[in-house]
Amino acid sequence: MDVTIYHNPACSKSREVLRVIEASGYTPEVVEYVETGWERGQLEALLRDAGLTPRQALRKQRGPAADMGLLEDGVTDAEIFEAMLERPVLVERPIVRTELGTRLCRPVGVVLDLLERWPDAPFAKANGRMLIDAQGLPVPGE
Repeated sequence: MDVTIYHNPACSKSREVLRVIEASGYTPEVVEYVETGWERGQLEALLRDAGLTPRQALRKQRGPAADMGLLEDGVTDAEIFEAMLERPVLVERPIVRTELGTRLCRPVGVVLDLLERWPDAPFAKANGRMLIDAQGLPVPGE
């Protein structure tokens, strides 16, 4: 199964999702979108496939969205989308695409819905919190 992660290595959640994918035995295509930028059709398809509006995919915390006025009432999805094309860091991460679907993987455990196989149980995140328990079941909320 092909796995693509739209990844920002500066983001701990993105690094954690990549770690889960690799621990599951996959070698994903890693798209460092902050460096490469977005093509209009690429971002449109990614958001559509993930079932996200530009507003839902907007990184609201610790990013430039507030300074750019994108969190204000009256800002349209079209305006947010155009800003995302200009400033790729505005897109929340990580987004993962597999043949099972496309999702914004926050919290980290969302990625398990997109993988046919998971890391061996038990599996803890880098912070020590369990993601998969000893019985091989995902820990709720992780």
